[in-house]
Amino acid sequence: MHNYFDTYVVVVVLLLVGAGIVAGGLGANRALRPNRPTAEKLTTYECGVDPVGEGWAHSYVRYYVFAYLYVVFAVDAVFLFPWATIFSEPGYGATTLGEMFVFLGFLATGLAYAAKKGVLSWV
Repeated sequence: MHNYFDTYVVVVVLLLVGAGIVAGGLGANRALRPNRPTAEKLTTYECGVDPVGEGWAHSYVRYYVFAYLYVVFAVDAVFLFPWATIFSEPGYGATTLGEMFVFLGFLATGLAYAAKKGVLSWV
């Protein structure tokens, strides 16, 4: 049982070393960079055009939902490729086929729910 927790100590030490490297890099950047703020540097940059009006703009949630659906189906593709390689191995055919149908069923249910709520319409 003693060796079991030693592996976690190694992981924690590596995480601390990594955090120390990141903190050291950020601290060195802050210590070495020049700091000369001016009014022009502190204004909002909008593609070379001077900012007009307030900083409040409306954006539709629908665009975020499109991005979310894209991520969901991109993750689906990431899971399909390893499944296709394991499916050809002997002894894994029926099990992995059933698991993939369950996974695709969840995705189809989510897509049907999104279509029912009208998320997929462009209007």
